[in-house]
Amino acid sequence: MFRSNVLICGGTGCSSSKSGELIAAMNEELKKKGLEKEVNVVTTGCFGLCALGPIMVVYPEGSFYSMVKVEDIPEIVEEHLLKGRIVKRLLYSETVQEDVVQSLNKTAFYAKQKRIALRNCGLINPEIIEEYIAMDGYAALGKVLTEMAPADVIKCISDSGLRGRGGGGFPTGTKWSFAAAQTADQKYVCCNADEGDPGAFMDRSVLEGDPHAVIEAMAIAGYTIGANQGFIYVRAEYPIAIKRLQIAIGQARENGLLGNNIFGTDFSFDLEIRLGAGAFVCGEETSLMTSIEGKRGEPRPRPPFPAVKGLFGKPTVLNNVETYANIPQIILNGAEWFASMGTPNAKGTKVFALGGKINNTGLVEIPMGTTLREVVEEIGGGIPNGKKFKAAQTGGPSGGCIPAQHLDVSLDYDSLIAIGTMIGSGGLIIMDEDNCMVDIAKFFLEFTVDESCGKCTPCRIGTKRLYELLEKVTSGNGTMEDIDKMEELCYYIKDNSLCGLGQTAPNPVLSTLRFFRDEYIAHVKDKKCPAGVCKGLLNYYILPDKCKGCTACARKCPVGAITGKVKETHVIDKSKCIKCGACVETCKFDAIIKM
Repeated sequence: MFRSNVLICGGTGCSSSKSGELIAAMNEELKKKGLEKEVNVVTTGCFGLCALGPIMVVYPEGSFYSMVKVEDIPEIVEEHLLKGRIVKRLLYSETVQEDVVQSLNKTAFYAKQKRIALRNCGLINPEIIEEYIAMDGYAALGKVLTEMAPADVIKCISDSGLRGRGGGGFPTGTKWSFAAAQTADQKYVCCNADEGDPGAFMDRSVLEGDPHAVIEAMAIAGYTIGANQGFIYVRAEYPIAIKRLQIAIGQARENGLLGNNIFGTDFSFDLEIRLGAGAFVCGEETSLMTSIEGKRGEPRPRPPFPAVKGLFGKPTVLNNVETYANIPQIILNGAEWFASMGTPNAKGTKVFALGGKINNTGLVEIPMGTTLREVVEEIGGGIPNGKKFKAAQTGGPSGGCIPAQHLDVSLDYDSLIAIGTMIGSGGLIIMDEDNCMVDIAKFFLEFTVDESCGKCTPCRIGTKRLYELLEKVTSGNGTMEDIDKMEELCYYIKDNSLCGLGQTAPNPVLSTLRFFRDEYIAHVKDKKCPAGVCKGLLNYYILPDKCKGCTACARKCPVGAITGKVKETHVIDKSKCIKCGACVETCKFDAIIKM
C-alpha cells in the first residue's frame, strides 16, 4: 500500500512536452530518497488541460502541478513527498484560492464537465488491466453475458438515447438492431479510430487513456449482434494509442476477456488492429471497411448499408471510439441515468477538442446542450490578449462556423444543423477578430481537395474549382459573380457527391458566406482583407513619424525591399515586397503597419 500516488500524464500532448523524462526523473529521485516503496508513480492518459502540460497530480492531496520540468522534480520529492509541504509555485493557479488549495473539480475548466467517455483518463494506468477492473472494468460485459439477452442490450442502448459520436449522430441502438436482425454465417464489429479532422484528438485520447473501455464495448456489441470478430481501424500516426491498444488486447486475452468462452459462456469474441495510412476519406464507414479488406480506401454506394452488407460483404456494426466508450457505463448505470443528461434529442455528454484562440486549450466532456458561451467564457477561460470572439468552427472540414450572434447556441446535433454547421466528431476551434473567415474557408477546403479519394467527379473536380474561386477572391482578383458561382457550386457538390466527405465539403464555405458575406464582399469590392490576413490584399507601410532609421527592418528583409539611410525614414518597395511580415516583427518602434 502506497502513502502517495503521483499521476503523470502520458498522453501525446504531455509526452511531446517530455513527460516521459519527468517519469524517469521522479522514479530516480524517489529511489535516491528511499521512497520508492512509499510513493507510486502512475503513467496516465490525458487530464484535459493540455495547455498546462506536462501535468502531475499528487494524491491523496490532489495537488495539480502544471508545466512541470525535470529540474522541478527534486523539489517536489523533497518538499511534498518527503516533508509534506505542497510546492505552491508549481500549482495550477485556478486551484489556489487565498492560499487554500481547492479541488480541481471546483475550477472553471472542470466544474461544468461530466466525464463519462473520459472517466478513467488521467486516473488510471491504461497499460495495467487491474486498474481498469478496479474501476468496474469488464463488469458491464459480465452483466451482459450472464444476465441480459441481446434484445435487452439493444433496448437499454436505445432507451438511453445514445447517438453516434463520430459525426452522423445515428441512434446507436437502432444501428445495432439492424445488424442483429440479419441472418449470416459471419458478422463483424468495427471501431472507427481514424480521427482525421484538423484539431481533433478526442478518440486518440480515449484510446491512450482508457483502451479497455473500447475493447469491452466492442465485445458487448459482438454479443448483441451475434459477431465473434472485431477490428479497430486506427491511423498509424497514433503510436501511443496503438501501443496501448496492443497491450490492452493482449491483457484481455490473457485474462479470458477476449477469445473463447468469455466469462464461462458460449460467447467467443476477439479483436484485431488495422492501421490506416492517414487518408481522411477512410473515416467514412464504407471507405474504412474497404481499407480493412486490403483495398484502396474508397466509398461504396449506399444502400446496402453496412448493417446489412458491410465488411467482407457481411453484416457489420461500426461505431467510433467515443460512442463505444459510453456503452459500459450505460449498461452498469442504466438507460435512464444516461438519458437524464443532455437535451430531449441529444442525450448524454459530448467530448470536444477545444483549440484555437482560447486560453484553456484541451479536452472537455460536457452534457449535450451546454452553450457555446459556457464553453468559451467559462470552461475555455475566454479569448487571449483581450481579443473579441469572432467565430467557432465545429465539425472539421465537414462542419461550419458559428458567429458571435449565435454564441448562446446549444451544442447539440439539431441546434448546430439549424445554423448550418454540425457537431461532427468534436473538434471545436475558436477564432478571434484577427482571423479572416474567407481564409478559414479556404484552409478547410484545401484540406478536402487534398484528401478527396477522386472516385466521384463532383468531389474530385468540384472542390478543386471551388478552391480556385476562393484563391481568386483572397488574392484580390475575385468578382461578385465569383461569389455567386461559389454558392451555386457548393450546392451542386453537396447534392451529387458519392459519400459524406464530398457532400459536406462545401459546408465551411456555405457557413462563412451565410454569416460573413461582408468579408467576401470586402475582398472583392474594396480589395481589402478586413482581418489583415490574406497576403494578396496586404500592403506594408512605414510610418515616417515613428521610423527611427535604425535599419533593423532593412537588414531583416529577405528580398531587400526596404531602403533608407541610418537615422532617416525608410521606405518599402511594394514591387519587391513578398509580404512575409518579417519587418513588422523586427521593428521595435511599431513603425510598420499592414493594411
